[in-house]
Amino acid sequence: MTRYVALLRGVNVGTTRLAMADLRRIVTDLGHEDAKTYLQSGNVAFGSTVRDAEKLAAGIERALTDELALTVPVLVRSGRELAAIAGGNPYADREDDPTRLLVAFLATAPKKSTVDALAVPGRESVSFTVTGREVFLHYVDGGYGRSKFTNAYLEKKLGVVATTRNWKSVRALAEMTAP
Repeated sequence: MTRYVALLRGVNVGTTRLAMADLRRIVTDLGHEDAKTYLQSGNVAFGSTVRDAEKLAAGIERALTDELALTVPVLVRSGRELAAIAGGNPYADREDDPTRLLVAFLATAPKKSTVDALAVPGRESVSFTVTGREVFLHYVDGGYGRSKFTNAYLEKKLGVVATTRNWKSVRALAEMTAP
């Protein structure tokens, strides 16, 4: 059995409302085990014998639509992937303020040309590193909430679905999915 986390995009931050009890039930009803949510923002860790993360994501997306009439992008990472992400943040040494460290999880790896063209808008001081299906972010002079270098901006510029989590959440999810 492999531990995974499903990251739902845009849940409980705008108009898309989802009770975490419903999310746990849906994941359990799909045949996965030990479903545990983290916070109210659409994070659920679970165990599964299914080895295909895209199949897991599609199943959860379909169940959310069928049972709750919610159209929500779902991204899935294994515990091993999360451990690598938590251990591979190039800005982790700047963790004196973890609210300024975030990770944008991407549905697919973006094209090299879009990564090469990615730039921080205006005069904002944001450091970023795109590694595979993740974008590591460090907001030097302020927080994510005041920046234009947002999840929506990344989606538009990279041409892929993304969902962003703060560093505290990333570490907690890595712990929840550790073997």
